[in-house]
Amino acid sequence: MTDAVAKAAELLKEHRNSIDRLDAILVYTLAERFAHTQAVGKLKAEHDLPPSDPSREAAQIERLEDLAKEADLDPDFAKAFLNFIIQEVIRHHKKHQE
Repeated sequence: MTDAVAKAAELLKEHRNSIDRLDAILVYTLAERFAHTQAVGKLKAEHDLPPSDPSREAAQIERLEDLAKEADLDPDFAKAFLNFIIQEVIRHHKKHQE
């Protein structure tokens, strides 16, 4: 193996290790987020509040798009990701109301 290939292999390993750590952070962060949204869903169900809050959802999407731009992340991807999470949260909230 040439020095250049060995160096590339080491850099690849470092990047993959970082990706693995970040994936773990994402999973634990999502778990914590969903724990809070589950609590919100129970609270809404107990007080007969609607499972969805369109004005908050719109504000959150706008906020995330701004954060994505600041972080140099594709805002459309960030918006799609948050929309996916919001739909999952609403699904959970509806379960609480049943």
